[in-house]
Amino acid sequence: MDVKDYMLQLGQQARAASAAIAKADSGEKNQALIAIAQAIELARDELIAANQKDMARGQANGLDAALLDRLELTPARIDGMLEGLKQVVALPDPVGGITDLDYRPSGIQVGKMRVPLGVIGIIYESRPNVTIEAASLCLKSGNAAILRGGSEAIESNQALAKCIREGLAVSGLPEHVVQVLETTDRAAVGELITMQEHVDVIVPRGGKGLIERISKDAKVTVIKHLDGICHVYIDSDADLSKAVNVAINAKTHRYGTCNTMETLLVNESVAAKVLPQLATAFGELDVELRGCEKSREQVASMKEATAEDWSTEYLAPVLAVKVVADMAEAIVHINQYGSHHTDSIITENYTKARQFLRQVDSSSVMVNASTRFADGFEYGLGAEIGISTDKIHARGPVGLDGLTSQKWVVLGDGHIRH
Repeated sequence: MDVKDYMLQLGQQARAASAAIAKADSGEKNQALIAIAQAIELARDELIAANQKDMARGQANGLDAALLDRLELTPARIDGMLEGLKQVVALPDPVGGITDLDYRPSGIQVGKMRVPLGVIGIIYESRPNVTIEAASLCLKSGNAAILRGGSEAIESNQALAKCIREGLAVSGLPEHVVQVLETTDRAAVGELITMQEHVDVIVPRGGKGLIERISKDAKVTVIKHLDGICHVYIDSDADLSKAVNVAINAKTHRYGTCNTMETLLVNESVAAKVLPQLATAFGELDVELRGCEKSREQVASMKEATAEDWSTEYLAPVLAVKVVADMAEAIVHINQYGSHHTDSIITENYTKARQFLRQVDSSSVMVNASTRFADGFEYGLGAEIGISTDKIHARGPVGLDGLTSQKWVVLGDGHIRH
C-alpha cells in the first residue's frame, strides 16, 4: 500500500471511530485510560528495549544531546506517563456539558453544549511521552486521534501504540480511536494535513520550521504557535524585590521552553535601581544581556542590542533588555514584537495591572508572576495538547475544553414561533 492509500485508510478508520468515541460516556473513556496505564506498566521492559533501539540509531545518526535527552525513555519518565494518565482520568469530562442555559421571551431555553471536534491529527518530534499525552487528552475529550511522531522515535512510539490498542480493546472502544502512524515517510504528513474529509484539526508540536511548514501547506484547521517571544515589564510602581525574583525565574528556570522570557522591559524611573541588581544576578548564571542605549548606560557590560533582538526567540541564556518611558510604551513594544504567547507586568498599581491585562494582545497575560506559569498543568488543565497563539476557540494552553467545540441547544415544550 502506498502512502496516499495508507493515509486515506487511516483517515476513514478515524472518522468511523470518532462517531463511537463521541458517544462514549465518562466511565468508558476512563476505563480505557486506566487499561492503557496498566498495559504500559506491564510493558515497561518492552518500552525500554524499543527506546534503546531509537537511542542507538539516534546516536549513530548524530542527534545532538538535547534531542537525545528528549527521546530517552527512563523508568522515571514512564512513571510520569502513568501519572499523567491518572490525572486525565481525574479531570472532569467536558463533553455534553451545557452552559449559559437561559429562558428567552418566547419561553424556549437556549444554551450551549460542549461537543468533540471529531478527528485530531497531531504531529510532533522526539518525545515519546507526547504519544500518551496526546492519546489520553483526545480520548477523554471524545475525539479520535491520528498521531505522527518523529522518525527518530518510531520504535518507542510503536511500542506505546501497542499499549494503547490493548487498553482500548479492554474497554470495548474501537482500536482506531487512536492510530499511531507506522511509517516514517515524510509524505504521510503532507497527506494528513490535507485530508479535509477525514481530519478536523491539526496540532503541530515541534520546532518553528515544522510548524511553519504545516501552517503553510495545511488545508485542515491548525492549532499552533510559532514563537515564544515572552516579556516581563517592570513598572514604575513595582516591588523591586518581586521584580528581580520574577525576572530571574522567567529567564533561567528553563531556557529551551516557549514560555521563557526573551525580552525584559524596565520603566526608566526604576532602571538605575533594578538593572544593576539584575545584571549581577544574570551574570552569576552566565546569561548574556543585550541592551538598548539607556540600558547600557546603567550596565556598561551589556552588549548592544540590535533591532533583530526584539523579535528573537533565543531558547538560550541570552536576554534582550529595553528601558521604556512608561507602561504605554511597554504595551506598544509587546504588541509589536511579541508572539502573542505570554507577557507579564510587575506592579503594585491595581489600575495599571488592569490596563495591562486589557491591552496586551497575548494568549496569557500575567500580573506579578513568572511567564513560566503558562502551562496546562499549572493552569489546572491536568495536561495540555499544546499552546495556541491563534484567535480561534482555543487560545493559550489547550486542554480538554480546547479539544471540544460548542453547539447551541434549544429546549422547548411544543413552542412555535409567531
